Amino acid sequence: MGAHNRAEMRAALDHALKLAERNRLTLRVPHEVKTVQNKRGMHYHYRPEIFLGLQGTTNFSFPRESFRLGPEEFCIIPAGVPHGEVVSPGPDKPFRNLVAGFYNNTLSLHFAHEARPGKPDIEVIEFFDAPNLEVFLTLANSAAQTHNMQGPARDTVLKGLLLALLGLFRNIVETGTGQLNSDIGKVFQAKCLVREQFANPDLGVQHIAELLACSPDYLSHLFHTETKERLTHYIQRIRIEGALLALETSALTISEIAYASGFSDPAYFARVFKQHKGATPQEYRNRLEEQRSQVEVQPKTVYHDRLDFTHGVPAGKTAPVTDQ
Repeated sequence: MGAHNRAEMRAALDHALKLAERNRLTLRVPHEVKTVQNKRGMHYHYRPEIFLGLQGTTNFSFPRESFRLGPEEFCIIPAGVPHGEVVSPGPDKPFRNLVAGFYNNTLSLHFAHEARPGKPDIEVIEFFDAPNLEVFLTLANSAAQTHNMQGPARDTVLKGLLLALLGLFRNIVETGTGQLNSDIGKVFQAKCLVREQFANPDLGVQHIAELLACSPDYLSHLFHTETKERLTHYIQRIRIEGALLALETSALTISEIAYASGFSDPAYFARVFKQHKGATPQEYRNRLEEQRSQVEVQPKTVYHDRLDFTHGVPAGKTAPVTDQ
């Protein structure tokens, strides 16, 4: 991403902040649906995806609804929500969106353009190191939930969440080093495709090579030369990362997680998972449950003369005291 792209990104976010401050930034969020469904013509992500409309329109379709995103509008698609996109240019300007995605301690921002009639694709992209990624995710998830709720302070809370989220985007564009953009050319595009389409069971070296207009052998050799990792291993690793998130945050069965992560055979998924994590998916989930059920070892409150390990005691009862 060049300096002019960064400048355009800063300007787009500055404009969105001004709109949000004046309560003029329209937020669109799909209603709650059953997540991680395989729907023809749709895809989903294990983390939220965010769109800022710049030029033209995006027609979003979901399992039970559809809506259009236009300029000066902001869209949050929650994790796991299947969706399809058809884009259109404006009366006198080509289509253009600013899109944010979230990965492991990594934030991506890219400009989307109309690559083929109605089909959006990445024009330029940059990955930013985001050790505070959970803050971005919390704000995005909270904004989506607040949008679909009613309450006396709903609009005020929503405005604060959007300002905080856009402000964080603006800061990371200003201060981000771009060190994660060391990959070049087709290797970089291949990584983007894998992260965007890992739930597709047909995703493989052959498929990616076709999308990038090169031979599978050439792409495999180039990828291994640039990253020291085989492309097939990278695809598996990203799929396992998605499965880990599903195991940690959802009640899906192991088979459902396997299919949602791009594996057509749950047994094969279990073998690959064990190769990467040293445990089967069920063993990993059991460990998580065991950790969650353990008693908190840190005190709730630290006094000058004692530690309090209780999590709140009803009025009239005395909390146990632990001498320090």
